[in-house]
Amino acid sequence: MDENSGRRGLERLRADAVQRADAAASALAELVHDRRGSNDDDEHDPEGVTLSSEWSRLSALSDAAVDEVRRFDDALARWDAGTYGICASCGNRIPDARLEVRPFATHCVACAERLGR
Repeated sequence: MDENSGRRGLERLRADAVQRADAAASALAELVHDRRGSNDDDEHDPEGVTLSSEWSRLSALSDAAVDEVRRFDDALARWDAGTYGICASCGNRIPDARLEVRPFATHCVACAERLGR
């Protein structure tokens, strides 16, 4: 993987994850704002998704996006340290094909399978 294009690629993917995190946080904040002061009993509304279901969905999306940003931050730190693409278990090179699919991978395929990751 080329030095500049690899880091730029990670930065672009991180920026996409930040956008998803921001969108999920915004949608969650909007839900809270819209429902503030409301005494609607939407848990028994057969016409739509319950407030708790929507809250859970948006919270999960937000948490996943924030975690993805953290993973990209970690990958960028490894890039800067010169350890990006090196398996944290065996020290072998992580194949580029794996890094294309999982750009924040910390283990080669063999070690990931052994560790159940």
